[in-house]
Amino acid sequence: MGQCAVMGAVVQCSFGMAPSTLIALPTTRVVIEGRPAAVVTDMAPMLNLPPFGMCMSPSNPMVAAATAAALGVLTPMPCIPVTTGPWLPGAPKTLIGGMPALVSGSICNCAWGGVIQMTMPGAVRTMAS
Repeated sequence: MGQCAVMGAVVQCSFGMAPSTLIALPTTRVVIEGRPAAVVTDMAPMLNLPPFGMCMSPSNPMVAAATAAALGVLTPMPCIPVTTGPWLPGAPKTLIGGMPALVSGSICNCAWGGVIQMTMPGAVRTMAS
């Protein structure tokens, strides 16, 4: 059981240099505490997950190339998230538009090795099970 995530939830990537805000589109027409509710499939890069500032992952080809050009000194490059799947775990019993609700404690993985997690889900009074 966790707090429901909504539009504006604060998210952070383990290889990103800045937090970002989750964009939950109002496609499900479900509103929690005055904001559109998020579901586990709200993980599209740039649409749902804006960049996290600069990326520091050596697995990111842009970072690897810049680091090689700097003779091995880690050189961060602009973040472009590349998510590999939906947020896990979602709420097992709370469905929104037929999809599990996104809750605090859920994580999403980036192809460059980063782990994206919520630092503030946005909803403070609404819990999902």
